[in-house]
Amino acid sequence: MKKLSKHDQAMDKPVLFVSGGALLAFVILAWINQELVTNLVNYLFDFSAKYFGSIYQVLMMGTFLIALFLGFSKFGRIRLGKLDRPEIGYFKWISMIICTLLAAGGVFWAAAEPLSHFITVPPHFSGIDAGSKEAVSPALASSFVDWGFLAWAILGTLGTFVLMYAHYHRGAPLKPRALLYPIFGEKIMQKSALGTFIDAFSIVSVAAGTIGPIGFLGLQASYGLSTLFGMPNNIYMQMLIIVVVVVAAGVSAATGIHKGIQILSSYNAILAVILMAAVLILGPALFIFDSYLESFGLYIQNFFRLNTFRSDEAWLGSWTVFFFAWFIGYGPMMAMFVSRISRGRTIREIVTAVAVIAPIITTFWFTVVGGAGIFGEITHPGSISEALNSDGPPAAMIAIADQLPFGTILGFLFLLATIVFVLTTTDSISLTISMAITGNGDPSKTMRVFWALIMGLVATVLLTIGEDSIDSLQSFIVVTAVPVSLLMLTTFWTAPHVCRELAKEQLDTEEAESHAVHEKAQ
Repeated sequence: MKKLSKHDQAMDKPVLFVSGGALLAFVILAWINQELVTNLVNYLFDFSAKYFGSIYQVLMMGTFLIALFLGFSKFGRIRLGKLDRPEIGYFKWISMIICTLLAAGGVFWAAAEPLSHFITVPPHFSGIDAGSKEAVSPALASSFVDWGFLAWAILGTLGTFVLMYAHYHRGAPLKPRALLYPIFGEKIMQKSALGTFIDAFSIVSVAAGTIGPIGFLGLQASYGLSTLFGMPNNIYMQMLIIVVVVVAAGVSAATGIHKGIQILSSYNAILAVILMAAVLILGPALFIFDSYLESFGLYIQNFFRLNTFRSDEAWLGSWTVFFFAWFIGYGPMMAMFVSRISRGRTIREIVTAVAVIAPIITTFWFTVVGGAGIFGEITHPGSISEALNSDGPPAAMIAIADQLPFGTILGFLFLLATIVFVLTTTDSISLTISMAITGNGDPSKTMRVFWALIMGLVATVLLTIGEDSIDSLQSFIVVTAVPVSLLMLTTFWTAPHVCRELAKEQLDTEEAESHAVHEKAQ
């Protein structure tokens, strides 16, 4: 196996300049002519959603099904990372996966999406009256489509297997281009236009998907603090919130995987459990449990129909295809992050944690938060929907908390959870981008802090230009998902291929040793 040289782990300047230059060009164009950028992104967004939406759906479904097969077949026993036991404990490992991959959606969309589908019934369930009791399960089930099994599978299964094989078992640098290592071998790891393009686009895509939530956090947290405590809701407060969060993310990223990121993820997981318990105790627990059981059953019963729905392209572009593209855009870099924290885990453990346990937790979380909002809307019509329609998704979370006892305290805790979700994602993405630029699983502190600050700076600048600029960058991930989706499609072949290779090295050896021991005993 080739040993990594210092040159292999050095900064990849072409990737740094291309990815950084693309983000800088976006900011400059938005500064010069925001309307032009908005119109251009909207055009590309519509084009991508229309012509690649079905590809996104096939990619998501295929990834999930192949991951299940690999995880629960004989390949599931393969241990990745060349360690005999996991590097990170189970609770901390699961917490890091959930808190990083769930990102701002953990609270932001959990409050807004189920309610949005409740007051405007999705086209899959035409004929059901909006706002009725019959609309509850379809609303939640539609949210599960966007944040359920397929969304999680693309973030940390097939791509993770390929990257861990290339990096830990074959000595290739840990970069997005290593996803093509089973096809091109060492050639793809050398300096090339294709390799630079893959790495740069993967970085731009995940950065766009992270900068958006950072900017939205400034808007959401400022609105929440203003509503709860009467603090000013203006550009200065929004910028101050972003600065505080990004500095904290930089400090956390500098401490690395084993300190800051682990600690933040663990405490945020505990806070999320406390919030769920509080809503269940103080809110409509029976309604939430009944709704979850029925909605999850509806989701599973109509699993293929809901995930392959194509009859309303406009609706899909606003919801399912948008979210699928968002997760695909995150795919290569999140696969790198999961690879970095999963050394010593088996394929079965990774598939079970990422593609089964995490989606079940997420859908229940959406039911607790969104279900409480739907119950409030049924009990007091307009109490949540009016806030959502007038002030957007940030208002939905505060309005839901306001319907419960100790609403101010709960609202603040939900706000805190949102902040830590984004903070955890920012420091993890900073680490992952740094890994992509250096090819090293432990990049320098300076590089990690640099990317945390850069993403915060871009979010702040876009915020000063206007909220539409943040929306445009967020929408841009649907465009960058086009080349990323073609890259991730290769895992349909490469992931089973590397599993067969590793099975020869691990499972066949184990069977031979077991057979020898058996013969000796006889």
